[in-house]
This record gives sequence, structure tokens and C-alpha cells, in this order.
Amino acid sequence: MTDATAPSSKRLIVPALGGLYASLHDGVETLLRVVAGLALVTHGATKIVDPFGATEMVEGLGFYPGVFWSPLLSATEFFGGILVAIGLLARPAAFAATFVLLVTVWFHWVTVGQGYSGAEKSILWAAIFLFFAVRGGNRHSVDAKIGKEF
Repeated sequence: MTDATAPSSKRLIVPALGGLYASLHDGVETLLRVVAGLALVTHGATKIVDPFGATEMVEGLGFYPGVFWSPLLSATEFFGGILVAIGLLARPAAFAATFVLLVTVWFHWVTVGQGYSGAEKSILWAAIFLFFAVRGGNRHSVDAKIGKEF
């Protein structure tokens, strides 16, 4: 494996595990991307059927006009989740998801006043999508299959 993140057998406590880690690396990364994307799709599915349903909520967070931001939120969650899951335009879709999730961190932590305990899940999901915004979809993605990525 030529990946810079692949473990070096010389540094492993149990060097024999190096081959296992290397063989699972891309598959596990792909699994995380697909699960994260599908979770975002599931979250956005209720919004996509009523893209203006979150108008008041987004305006309550300071995003005006809500009739612009609410459908954008719906599309980012639903279609962005699909794009991340299949690995097509994975970086920009994951970046948009990261932004949405950072807004939910702000909402839960500051607006609602729940602090870390209320924002914890959003922080974790934002970190996952930030990983794919930086890393891309890997070799098991539509981007890789077409030979182009953002």
C-alpha cells in the first residue's frame, strides 16, 4: 500500500497485523463514507419532501432569507448525502455537509444552550464529513472510477 496513512510494520507493536490493516484500510474508509452519506440522506429525507419546512428554523439561526436557505439545507442533506455515499463530487458535498453540521453544533451548544453534551453528535459527524472533504472518496468512489475528482 502506498498510502501515507498505512501503518508501517516497523512501528506496530504486533508487526504481523500490518498486512491486515493495509488490506482493510480502503474498505473500512469506504464503509465510513457510505454510512455517513446514507445517514445524511436519511436525515434530509424528511426535509426534501417539504424543502421550505425549515424556513423559520434557519431564519431563527440568522440565515435570511429562509426561503433560500431552507431548500439549500434540504438539498445539502439529501442530495449531498447521496453524493458522499457514492463518492461523486465527494469533497464539495462533504464540505457542504461539514458546514451544515457546524451550524448544528452552534445551534445545540449556543442557541439552545445544551453545551457540549447537546452538540457532541454534531461535532462527531462534522469531523467525519471534514475528513472526506479533505481526503476525497478514495479508490472505491465514482470520482475514482471516472478518473476525476474535485
